[in-house]
Amino acid sequence: MTVSLTEARVQNLLNTLHDEADRVDPPLLAAAEGKDIRERGAYLDQAFIPVSPDAGRFLYALVRGAARGSVIEFGTSFGISTIYMAAAIRDRGTGSVITTELHSGKAAAARNYFEQAGLLDVIDLRVGDALETLKGVERDVSLVFLDGWKNLYLPLLRMLEPALAPGALIVADDLDLFPVPLAQYLEYVRNPANGYVSVKVPIGDAMELSARTG
Repeated sequence: MTVSLTEARVQNLLNTLHDEADRVDPPLLAAAEGKDIRERGAYLDQAFIPVSPDAGRFLYALVRGAARGSVIEFGTSFGISTIYMAAAIRDRGTGSVITTELHSGKAAAARNYFEQAGLLDVIDLRVGDALETLKGVERDVSLVFLDGWKNLYLPLLRMLEPALAPGALIVADDLDLFPVPLAQYLEYVRNPANGYVSVKVPIGDAMELSARTG
């Protein structure tokens, strides 16, 4: 059974990117703290803000075991989480990762990393506002990973709901970091009346894993 994560070029690239994030992010995030939204954005535009290696492997496992269909990612950043999920797509032999990033510089860097990993052919990288770039997604979405601006999690999920396949999985990152901005999202997915069964997963900065039932 193929596991692309163990291939040297993928494994070495991920190790390098995680190490770079550990070096670059702490001073940038410290400098961004307490700044207004424009100043904070300037710092965050340079930061990786990646999933942890454990969270990446968790995403790989979810995508590998998910039903056939597209994977949607909101918040490419420099592409670390995308690489984990694209490796799973490659290994299961069907589907693609549609990932969207607002910052064109980050998107360009991510595309370069996807090429280095040999996974660009299973990744559809879209640049711009996710509420616009994901409008054309109409069906057969088996997994959604939400990891961009927190106030957009719920609007994006609601927009994508008509495209979700039965049993589709929704993963929302950074629960512990942003409890207030994500409160409305969590209230929505934890209410069975809205068509989900949902649970908090204590990996990385905590994730909410929700399965579509409605």
